[in-house]
Amino acid sequence: MTSQLESTSGVDPRIYFAAERNLLAWVRTGLALMGLGFVIARFGLFLRELEAAGGQAAQQPLRLSLWVGALLVVCGIAVNLGAALQYARVIRRLNRGEVLRFRVLSLGIVLAILLAVIGAALVVVLTLRATQAG
Repeated sequence: MTSQLESTSGVDPRIYFAAERNLLAWVRTGLALMGLGFVIARFGLFLRELEAAGGQAAQQPLRLSLWVGALLVVCGIAVNLGAALQYARVIRRLNRGEVLRFRVLSLGIVLAILLAVIGAALVVVLTLRATQAG
C-alpha cells in the first residue's frame, strides 16, 4: 500500500516529514536564542533595580548586556530566516526529484561558529572589566 504523496512524487513521505521536523527544530532554536537575548538585554535593568532597592547609588547601566542580548535576538531572527530558506530549498529539490546535497557550511555550523565568537568576545570583555574594577 503506497500513500498518495509517494505515488505522485516518487518520494517517500517520511523524507518530507523529516524536513519539516528539521525546520521546526531550527525554529525552536531561533526562538530560544531570541528569548535568551531578551533576558540578557533586560539583565542590566534588573541589576540597576537591585542596586536601587538596596539603597546604593545606581551605577551607569550595563550596556554590554543590551548589546549581547540584541545580538542574540538578531541571531535568532537569522536562524529562523535561514531555516525557512533551507526548508524551501529542500522541498523544492524533493519535488523536482533531485538528489539532496548538503553543504559543508551548514546553518548549524555557521550558528556554532557565530556563538563561539560571541562567547569569546564576551569572555574578553568581562575579563577586562574585572581587571579594571579590581
